[in-house]
Amino acid sequence: MDKQFIFSSESVGEGHPDKVADSISDSVLDACLAQDSKSRVACETLVKSNCVFLAGEITTNAKLNFEHIVREAIREIGYTNDDDVFHADTVFISNILTAQSSDIAQGVNASEAEGKDTAEQGAGDQGIMFGYACTQTPELMPAPVMFAHNLLREMARQRKEIGVKWLRPDVKSQVAVEYAGQTIRAIKNVVISTQHAHDVKHSEIKEFCIEEVIRKVLPAELITDKTEFLINPTGKFVIGGPQGDAGLTGRKIIVDTYGGWARHGGGAFSGKDPSKVDRSAAYFTRWVAKNIVAAGLADACELEVAYAIGHPYPTSIHVETFGTGRVDEAKIAEAAQRVFSFKPADIVSQLDLLRPIYRESTHYGHFAKDHLPWESTAKAEELKAAI
Repeated sequence: MDKQFIFSSESVGEGHPDKVADSISDSVLDACLAQDSKSRVACETLVKSNCVFLAGEITTNAKLNFEHIVREAIREIGYTNDDDVFHADTVFISNILTAQSSDIAQGVNASEAEGKDTAEQGAGDQGIMFGYACTQTPELMPAPVMFAHNLLREMARQRKEIGVKWLRPDVKSQVAVEYAGQTIRAIKNVVISTQHAHDVKHSEIKEFCIEEVIRKVLPAELITDKTEFLINPTGKFVIGGPQGDAGLTGRKIIVDTYGGWARHGGGAFSGKDPSKVDRSAAYFTRWVAKNIVAAGLADACELEVAYAIGHPYPTSIHVETFGTGRVDEAKIAEAAQRVFSFKPADIVSQLDLLRPIYRESTHYGHFAKDHLPWESTAKAEELKAAI
């Protein structure tokens, strides 16, 4: 008998304090890469009340107006209402960014250095990265996290394009999905908590979220008479965003990846240039895993890769197909290494990562966006041929 279980994943909107921080960090990164593709960037952001703090390390030839970058990122999110304490035009900005450590730089640079084993470009840090893909959705992603993201995309569209005036930028969603084995049976419950203007009634918010968002976004066949809708369950959500809670770059790593369905190595993405394997190798492993599934070699694939700082080769590679593989996992791993280069420098070149594309990745997960290079399945046929 197929195992019966319920699995939940969450998403957070553009105005969530942590996502505000991510967006600012990635805006700084893109601004650097737009002028200097060799920029080394590790930009961390803290937001609270009416303050923004930039910290971290940047080495670049770009000439940047950090205040303008920060204010435009906040404006794009939507913190421009008269009642916003955190407002694009009035936040106070503190900048304590410094240059990248020369000790780190010598390990990453493609050049010889005392004590370094090779002149090749090495990984920007040690760590483990996981990539995942499965056949649950057309995007080859786990369904719970895709459902949660899609709800908030529609909430943002209603706020920005349709012009629902009482909606505010801070919003969260959570979707619980019922499974029988690998088969999706139904949606158990849906949670949406949205910040709102003070003069809107809870009943209006609830009806809007259910009828204009949930029922129009989620698959109708999965919503049953037993599906529970929990809309603003605290009853009131006027104080939100950085006014209500501090936000930090890199604090939503499960939202950014697979919603908890697949493992995570622990490294965050936003604000980091692609010499940092925390970001580039996580994108790369998603790319490889997605092509493995797209090639029909497995219905689900998790790929783990590990790196050492300054070293140009992975220290380990592991493929797991959870019993869904049509080919031995060792053969899949071998074929993947023939089709893809796992070296950090080659990851950057294969995916063409030295471009200002990172603001496009920040919101609603870093995966399942067709225009981003790590979502291409163009290597699927080559993988099948390699097998």
